[in-house]
Amino acid sequence: MERVSIRDRFWRGRIDQMAREVIPYQWNALNDNIPGAESSHAVENFKIAAGLANGKFYGERFQDSDVAKWLEAASYSLVSYPSPELEKVMDGVIDLIGRAQQEDGYLNTFFTVAQPENRWKDFSHGHELYCAGHMIEAAVAYYQATGKRKLLDIVCRYVDYIISVMGPEEGKRKVYCGHEEIELALVKLYRATGDEKHLRLSRYFIEERGKQPSFLAEEETFGWIFKDKWFGLDYHQAHAPVREQPHADGHAVRAMYLYAAMADLAAETGDSTLIDALGKVWQSVAGRRMYITGGIGSQGHAERFTFDYDLPNDVAYAETCASIGLVFWMHRMLRLEPNGAYADVMERALYNGVLSGISLDGTRYFYVNPLEVHPEAVRERADHKHVKPERVHWFGCACCPPNIARLLTSLGQYVYSTDVRGVYVHLYMENEAAITVGSHKVTIAQKTEYPWDGDVTLEVHPERECEFTVGLRIPGWCKAWMLMVNGTPVLEPDVARGYAMIRRAWKEGDVIRLLLPMPVERVKAHPLVRENAGKTALQRGPMVYCLEETDNGPNLAGISLSKSADIRTASWEDGPEGAVALEAEACRDDVAGWGQQLYRIGEFPAVPHRMRAVPYSMWGNRRPGEMAVWIRERG
Repeated sequence: MERVSIRDRFWRGRIDQMAREVIPYQWNALNDNIPGAESSHAVENFKIAAGLANGKFYGERFQDSDVAKWLEAASYSLVSYPSPELEKVMDGVIDLIGRAQQEDGYLNTFFTVAQPENRWKDFSHGHELYCAGHMIEAAVAYYQATGKRKLLDIVCRYVDYIISVMGPEEGKRKVYCGHEEIELALVKLYRATGDEKHLRLSRYFIEERGKQPSFLAEEETFGWIFKDKWFGLDYHQAHAPVREQPHADGHAVRAMYLYAAMADLAAETGDSTLIDALGKVWQSVAGRRMYITGGIGSQGHAERFTFDYDLPNDVAYAETCASIGLVFWMHRMLRLEPNGAYADVMERALYNGVLSGISLDGTRYFYVNPLEVHPEAVRERADHKHVKPERVHWFGCACCPPNIARLLTSLGQYVYSTDVRGVYVHLYMENEAAITVGSHKVTIAQKTEYPWDGDVTLEVHPERECEFTVGLRIPGWCKAWMLMVNGTPVLEPDVARGYAMIRRAWKEGDVIRLLLPMPVERVKAHPLVRENAGKTALQRGPMVYCLEETDNGPNLAGISLSKSADIRTASWEDGPEGAVALEAEACRDDVAGWGQQLYRIGEFPAVPHRMRAVPYSMWGNRRPGEMAVWIRERG
């Protein structure tokens, strides 16, 4: 068990911002108090369901989940930032949720207020169990943060009702939710309550998914509005039993929540067949269907995976929630097996695909995270309609903003893990962690300027001298590294599955120093990623970089970088404190000298251009304009 207090310059500011600004901002958004933002009505829906207000339900069917995710984020925040005022607001919300709960335990404002006659009739898209899952996660987080049971008791009562309706027993409905979420939430509930029935229900939902013929195909809403193949059984990961799905298919967020739940269930039961199945989809996602930014789900229509190496840049969907789900999944895979490849993907998604979803001031959000943006194409082309050239204050479908908040406020949970051998360090950020290794209590103080600098120091403070292993992840992007203990180099460190393993009897004040050089790397895409043929992307440490029109002028596609060009680090004056930009001498097409001809024969000279690149996750925080991750490369 770890308790981690994050202190570094990069992350601490974002986590502080969550507590001071983002959680209050999102509470105002949920109450429709943000001028110019899309209406939420989420809190008002609960008031109507509780009989405290008149009116009609407004919003998506899963609008309740926005309130639940906000409660979860606020709960994590309370651990590091105790706030009687915030806790009082949360208690009021929980009281409201309790009043909205029906006599039989049912809890869902859409099907209570708008369509009471359709309860449990739309598993494809009704999101009833999905909303229940998010409420369960909120309840567990609030209980762990405060010790208060009221919301936990509410969801336990709801789960008891669900168990009375569906399950493997005779007379119960053999169903599951089209949008996975409750499966992983039930494992959390089991860990909080110790009640086996919660784990059994999670296992039932996972085991039942994909059995054929599928009941989903008989529902009126199956196929959704468009009635096309993109909303078929594979959209729900229901085209085959979960152990028989050879690659990642369908709606990307749904897939991530399913895989996270499978990993949780495997951790609790030791089911090796689930672990084998996860290995297949892991190879599919990380090896063939993931953007360099950790974005997943390339197609906007149905927000889904398509086929191997189909990773278009300018129409990429790469939903923020999908990258968050990828972090959730990788975190659970690391609990099953410390493997640097999982941590590398978790880091990639966290520093790039997740953080791009929120502005530096915390008040604006991206739902979609393309790797190339042309504002004119966004305005004029239907196939770009899902892309936003600028972050917005809120969404009618607002799953992403509170999802970001709950991940960042719980970030300490992702830094370390332990097993019988010792402790593993998955992420590098300045923090102090109280860790239990076997029967020993150990404090680890990590100091670093990561991700801008790869010099990491860990001070080890055991309560008494004891022997265990410290495993330090060696990032996949790092080609050469150095490790020292108490100033003495470790000349031939034992490296296992991407971790440098140091086993010794640790005593008070022992110091580990890990040096991870961060040269600028040129990254190439697989040859079958057609859009990136002849192009390169820039990465330094865990950060992927991009060009912005603000620094480079318009027509970023016209910029080309010589294979021999020297790429230098530079300070970023109008960026966050300590942030590193990149600069290089490049060329750009001389559009002004081209003339009026649409096509011409022969080479046309380019003009010199001083290229500047900034971290992808921080693009769009200055002035609107073009953006591109992949850059043309020339000989």
